[in-house]
Amino acid sequence: MLFSVLVYGSPFNSSCAQTAFRFTQAALEAGHTIHRVFFYGDSVFSSSQLNAPQRDEWNTYQAWADLADQYQLDLVVCIAAALKRGVLDEKEAKRHEKAHFNVAPPFQLSGLGQLTDAMMSSDRIISFGE
Repeated sequence: MLFSVLVYGSPFNSSCAQTAFRFTQAALEAGHTIHRVFFYGDSVFSSSQLNAPQRDEWNTYQAWADLADQYQLDLVVCIAAALKRGVLDEKEAKRHEKAHFNVAPPFQLSGLGQLTDAMMSSDRIISFGE
């Protein structure tokens, strides 16, 4: 089955980001295909490479990055939600004249058109939020 995953809950204030990750990992291990993982709302914080959780806490950025590397996942971050929360890639940081950026591959900023494409291209879209 071809899935897309929509994550829209905070990786810090709820378990939905971790649950979305575990679902995605289990689906891939079961032989399913993940078309795209789309991060919306507060879940865009999952894409910040500047997150520095305690050693005994789950590192949402690293977990998603490692899974994307292993399975060549398409990790898309809603650009409007990200910019509003100070989550920028290098291109957007330059465009908005910011000194730093915190989003890098395998995450990519893009618009809601990528979510629409995921909905149209997948057998199922599974959402995780609060």
